[in-house]
Amino acid sequence: MGEKREVAAAAEEQAAVATVAKPSCYSLVFKLPAGGGNHMASREDREPAEEELFVPPLNFAMVDCGLYRSGFPDTANFSFLKTLSLRSVLCLCPEPYPKANLEFLEENGIRLFQFGIDGRKEPFVNIPEDTITEALKVVLDVRNHPLLIHCKRGKHRTGCLVGCLRKLQHWCLTSIFDEYQRFAAAKTRVTDLRFIERFDTASLRYLSASFSS
Repeated sequence: MGEKREVAAAAEEQAAVATVAKPSCYSLVFKLPAGGGNHMASREDREPAEEELFVPPLNFAMVDCGLYRSGFPDTANFSFLKTLSLRSVLCLCPEPYPKANLEFLEENGIRLFQFGIDGRKEPFVNIPEDTITEALKVVLDVRNHPLLIHCKRGKHRTGCLVGCLRKLQHWCLTSIFDEYQRFAAAKTRVTDLRFIERFDTASLRYLSASFSS
């Protein structure tokens, strides 16, 4: 009797192991499309959906809380820009804003401010101080934030505007120039640095008080 019980127990143990080790057939079944009937699932149904890519614009960076800078956004950057929950975009290029960009702004309730500044190379470049002043008024108004500042490459015109903002934030010139040169690199323009150094912030100081530095 004892031997029969041991044999029976061993058989039960082997059956249990076999049950656990047996792979589940459900792991091999793909969900069929609606009304799929007896057809095999398509390749698209069996493969996981492609992940959405978030590509920032050229030279994208955070300037301050709710304030960003970059080069000209392309359609490939729209998904990334959505993550910023932008309220405004400030463009420093004089050319008409592209239709695709205008549609993106409209669809997402983003306001466009455009201050056209000629982006030609030295020595013909002329930075209009009054235009920079008006653009800074938009930047300093926190009701426009989150806000993205951009020009074509996010280097010179954007660098000048951000540099003048830094003066209002009481940055020393060395730090302002270092930030400018991080984006402009080998294409640093001496005229831009001189413009930032000479820019008069007196008329904007009353606005900068409400802006977090």
